[in-house]
Amino acid sequence: MKIAILDDYRDTVRTLSVFRKLAGHDVQVFTDHVQDTDELGRRLADVEALVLIRERTQIRAPLLERLPKLRLISQRSVYPHIDVAACTALGIVVSSDMHPGTPSYSTAELTWALILAAAREIPQNVAGLKAGQWQTGIGNTIRGKTLGVYGYGRIGSVVAGYGRAFGMPVLVWAREQARQKAQADGYIAAASKEAFFEHCDVITLHMRLVDATRGIVKRADLARMKPSAIFVNTSRAGLVEPGALVAALRAGRPGKAAVDVYEEEPVLDAKHPLVAMPNVVCTPHLGYVTRDEWEVQFADIFEQILAFAAGRPINVVNPDALQRARS
Repeated sequence: MKIAILDDYRDTVRTLSVFRKLAGHDVQVFTDHVQDTDELGRRLADVEALVLIRERTQIRAPLLERLPKLRLISQRSVYPHIDVAACTALGIVVSSDMHPGTPSYSTAELTWALILAAAREIPQNVAGLKAGQWQTGIGNTIRGKTLGVYGYGRIGSVVAGYGRAFGMPVLVWAREQARQKAQADGYIAAASKEAFFEHCDVITLHMRLVDATRGIVKRADLARMKPSAIFVNTSRAGLVEPGALVAALRAGRPGKAAVDVYEEEPVLDAKHPLVAMPNVVCTPHLGYVTRDEWEVQFADIFEQILAFAAGRPINVVNPDALQRARS
């Protein structure tokens, strides 16, 4: 099959051990980010299988209609960036392993890297040292402070465990079933969403972005946070009401933030409101970007391609497309 892999910024996929799974296939890797429909249509005109790296590129009907040979889209995790209905109508199979119950330890680790970096003002002090200054700020310890975990699933539960290891009381807010699971694991469930935002010294988001969770963190929620608190988002920017975090930080509640995700990516403007704020630690969506994690993820993605090529597609999210599948 003729396969295209999009948005591999550092040309990493070819260096993975699992890349050998595609031996015998015609594979082209694109290292730049392009969203223009005309350009993508030209690049992918002869492609039969398209590999996506998370949500880096939007795949919508106007593009899909220009790809007459495309038969499969293979990726991992959620797919809000894919027009699944258009794929189904065109006979394009979408395979995406949802990896239920499998934690992303890389994201949990980055969450803690951001918490510590924000609390101790590490990036600011590093920048000061490189500029010839000594101890440009003073941070805070986190032991004994309350960690708030919003969403207690496969990543949130790991983050909570790390919080316990750091000597932090852990408070959880989530759906009722998840709160019960957190209590069974020995954590405290908040009495209300309002109490959760008021009481926590660090709040970190860990939930999927779906219609029910879009904008679930409101301006009023952030306004309840302490001036000394830290807000962390390594999940999805869309979980927060648009513009709410910037406004809250400017108002001084919370006092700091650490973010890995943005409403539009990639962020290439140093004047982006969050990137430009001195009280915000920003990273370029690194949560899942480790070699170990990519070996796991692309093993699944490439297995989906091999299964499709063998006539036994797996992890199909639009089974109706199989009845219309292109030959």
